[in-house]
Amino acid sequence: LQNAFDFPLEVKKSLRATKLSLKIDTKKHIPVLTIPPFCSEKKALKFVKEHEIWVQNALLRTPEIRKFTDGEKISLFGKEITIKHQPGQRGTIVENDFLLVGGDIEFLHRRVKDYIKKQAKNEFWTRSKKMAELLHKPLKSITIKDTKSRWGSCSSLGNINYNWRIALAPEFVINYLMAHEVSHLKHQDHSSEFWKCVNELCPDMEHGNSWLKKFGKNLNIYE
Repeated sequence: LQNAFDFPLEVKKSLRATKLSLKIDTKKHIPVLTIPPFCSEKKALKFVKEHEIWVQNALLRTPEIRKFTDGEKISLFGKEITIKHQPGQRGTIVENDFLLVGGDIEFLHRRVKDYIKKQAKNEFWTRSKKMAELLHKPLKSITIKDTKSRWGSCSSLGNINYNWRIALAPEFVINYLMAHEVSHLKHQDHSSEFWKCVNELCPDMEHGNSWLKKFGKNLNIYE
């Protein structure tokens, strides 16, 4: 079955499945076919062939997962910097327009990611705290998450979660997302009053919202 198409196919048999289904594994960048019990190979093959165009288009829309590399230029909190491997250096620091990363090259991706997450916690706390003060609302904590399902969330208890990858977005996008989540400290819904609040904190909100919808998936290329 896997060799019947021009793309790799992962096949899973599930006792819980009630029907055939196809999805894209974004990390492996391959389609996954789930087969329910007692389904024939002929029926499964026909199902995939009927959805072949969908699979090909979905693969084109799904960027391949990658790691940070030496010499790569990235945006960090709205500023372009270049990752530079420094084998003899201890730790990871920003110097001028370079992110200098010590240690062995095989650990470069993890060290860059750890650095971004650590800086994001401080940066996002500072920005969110200032916005929360403008709303006269208490902000209890900021947590940096490693999830691709959402960019941020805010609980009724005053705790905000942010996806670390948002640190790689343009400045106006970061400001929009901060305003969005902080506004939930005052409005736990997406009412007109909520959006009015977001606009007051971030007058350029439409630009940021639009960018996330169009290009947000590009931030998820990093594992």
